[in-house]
Amino acid sequence: MKLSRNKLRLHRKRRIKAKVFGTAKKPRLAVFKSLKKISVQLIDDSKNKTLAYADNKIAKAKNDISGAKEVGKLIAKKSQEKKIKEAVFDRAGYKYHGKIKAVADGAREGGLIF
Repeated sequence: MKLSRNKLRLHRKRRIKAKVFGTAKKPRLAVFKSLKKISVQLIDDSKNKTLAYADNKIAKAKNDISGAKEVGKLIAKKSQEKKIKEAVFDRAGYKYHGKIKAVADGAREGGLIF
């Protein structure tokens, strides 16, 4: 029986989540992608708390690669306001290309270090 693409992604996500852990000084930058939006959170896993959030509606951007880059820049700006300079990138099982790579590049351009 063949597994669906999403089931395979969830297996990858579980494998990644076991290794990636965010703290208050170096939170986890978690990315979620759907057909309508792309959203990013900075998460402190030790307290189970979201420190900052951004998506393409807040950034007033389209759901494409350029919009994903804007979301990355916005989350970097919000992290700078909270005095967070470093983060751990959690791609949630998505392949590192397209919108996911654009979010990472936008966050790096905004000053966030992975």
